[in-house]
Amino acid sequence: MKDMHIAKNRNIIQPDAKSEEAWTRVDHPGVQVVRELPDGRMQLNLGPSHPATHGILENKIIVNGETIESAEPNIGYVHRTFEKLGEHYGYNQFLVCTDRMNYVSSAMNNIGWVLAVESMLGIEVPAKATVVRMIIAELSRIIDHIVSMGILGVDLGAFASFLFMFHEREEIYQVLEKTTGARLTTTFARVGGLEHDVYPEFVADVKKIVKEMPKILKWNDKLLTKSRIFYERTKNISKISADRALEYGFSGPNLRAAGVPHDVRTENPYMFYDQVDFDVPVGENGSVYDRFLVRIEEMRQSLRIIEQLVNHIPEGPHHAELPHIYLPKKENVYKSMEDLIYHFKIIMHGIEVPPGEHYFATEVANGELGYTIISRGKRSPWRVSMRRPSIWYYQAFPELVKGDMIADAIATMSSMNIIAGELDG
Repeated sequence: MKDMHIAKNRNIIQPDAKSEEAWTRVDHPGVQVVRELPDGRMQLNLGPSHPATHGILENKIIVNGETIESAEPNIGYVHRTFEKLGEHYGYNQFLVCTDRMNYVSSAMNNIGWVLAVESMLGIEVPAKATVVRMIIAELSRIIDHIVSMGILGVDLGAFASFLFMFHEREEIYQVLEKTTGARLTTTFARVGGLEHDVYPEFVADVKKIVKEMPKILKWNDKLLTKSRIFYERTKNISKISADRALEYGFSGPNLRAAGVPHDVRTENPYMFYDQVDFDVPVGENGSVYDRFLVRIEEMRQSLRIIEQLVNHIPEGPHHAELPHIYLPKKENVYKSMEDLIYHFKIIMHGIEVPPGEHYFATEVANGELGYTIISRGKRSPWRVSMRRPSIWYYQAFPELVKGDMIADAIATMSSMNIIAGELDG
């Protein structure tokens, strides 16, 4: 440790040579604390303020030279008690909590929640609402994968790919913003339908994305997939077998990258996923490279789904005719006593879901997102529990990085697409 070279712009507290364990603190956003163990190994605190851990993930890593011998993740830095809040919020009010789980593709969380509530109520929404929900969901899947792959590229030094992909991400965000009025936390879905109808140019804007996106994916393929440097940095890194992935509870792209062709959209179809054609990409050995390739192909399949839907958006209302569940139009509340009563009942007493326990799962961008709702017939659930995909991946992190190098740990974390807001709940 005494021979370690430190750049001049870093402030060092020199270790006490007489102490049993020598410490060196570096005021730098990288490794925060380095502890030299008696046998020459070191403990590194990778996060929570390390830029490559994206702000709020802490890992206590024991290294021998550059090789990782063990890792201990520590979560809870952004714990916001969403499940407990679900016991106090109404069913539509809880949508703001689902927005803030995986905030990279929040619309998919919204849709999963309202589908769970609608299945308990036993109601069906109009075909138009379902098709628009699917289009929004697949657009959200694409921007989520863009963020995941873009960050992976940046963490490995491939900044050009990040810029290419984020331009297209911005195009999708423009559509989401014009549709929902927001970019990140959309809160567009409602129990019984959508908040409002889509804007007039919605179809044309979505068709433009479907037309332009394949070109960008092709460029990205040349920049990263066929890059020798990227290939060497990701191939065979943090591999996991299909059996081991299942034991950990993996789902989504991380499970499919390990060779398991499981997708909730095909295994337990919801909305109209059983009526559209798309393939489920599967990897070979669950490495960083496989996870990357699966997400690239999933973006192509999402475009394929959107193309089938955008040309066939049905006419009709964007919500079900259920006055005791869906708020009436504001202008009608001022004119109609019946609408005024329904408005008062929904606002004051909320949506009353029949007593029972129900679990509903959807395939979001980073895996299976499931909601367990226990109702006692009141305006709020008696209990809410969420199956958040990220926590199942992060528990495998110590096993995935063992034997790899420190730089490989960064690539592993990026490739698993762990969202801390969802991880902590």
